[in-house]
Amino acid sequence: MPWPSRKRDKAAAADTKEPDAKIAKTEEEAPDEEEEEKATKPPAGSSKSGWKNWKKTKESDSGGEESKITYCHWLLKSEPESRLEKGVDVKFSIDDLKAQPNQTTFWDGVRNYQARNFLRAMKLGQQAFFYHSNCKEPGIVGIVKIVKEAYPDHTQFDQKNPHYDSSSRKENPKWSMVDVQFVRMTKRFIPLSELKAHHLAHKADGGPLQNMMLFTRQRLSIQPLTQEEFDFVLSLEEEKPH
Repeated sequence: MPWPSRKRDKAAAADTKEPDAKIAKTEEEAPDEEEEEKATKPPAGSSKSGWKNWKKTKESDSGGEESKITYCHWLLKSEPESRLEKGVDVKFSIDDLKAQPNQTTFWDGVRNYQARNFLRAMKLGQQAFFYHSNCKEPGIVGIVKIVKEAYPDHTQFDQKNPHYDSSSRKENPKWSMVDVQFVRMTKRFIPLSELKAHHLAHKADGGPLQNMMLFTRQRLSIQPLTQEEFDFVLSLEEEKPH
C-alpha cells in the first residue's frame, strides 16, 4: 500500500479549529532521549461508575463502587483533509481505511515517546475510536480494532518518508506501529465540541470523562481510554446530537 504517513503526529495538535481551543505543540516536537527513558506504560486509572442515567445503569452492574481499572481502549487521531508534509499528502480518513485491502492498514508515523509506548501497550483485539483531527469539525467517526500488536515502524528507515529518523537503528528501532482494521462507523458523528461539553460537566460532577486525555493531553495522537470512558462515549451515538 502507499507509504505516505497519514497517522502522523501533527494530527495530535489541539484541534485549532475548535472555538477557544488552545494551540498546543505537536508531537513532531518529540521529547529528548532523557524523556524516552522516563516514558512509561499507560498508568492505571480510576473513575466513578458513570454519570446521571448512564451512571445508574453502570451501578447496577458494579454495585456503585469506585474501582481502579487499566486502559483497555484507545483513541487514534488522523487527518481527513489533504495537507502536504515534506511534499507528501498525509491525508488519511476513515474512508481511506475502508478502501484498504481487508480494510486494514499499519498505523505508522508516530514520533512521540509516550504515544509510542501506548502503541506498544495495545493488545490484539482491543478497540479504538477513529478520530478525525485537524479539520473543520474534528470528532469521532468510527471504530477500529488492533489486529497486529506493535512491531518496528519501517518508515523510520525510509529516507523518502516524512517521518524518517536518521538516529534510529534497525538493530534497535526507536519507533513502533500496529495494524488496525475497520470495524464500523459510529451511528452518528460525535463532535469534539460535544465531548468537550461532557468533559467540562464531568469535571464538576465526577463523571467518566473528567480525566479524558483528549482534553488533558490533547497533543497526543494516540490516547488511551478507560472502559468507562469508552462506554460513555459509545453511548452517545444513541443520543440525538445537541
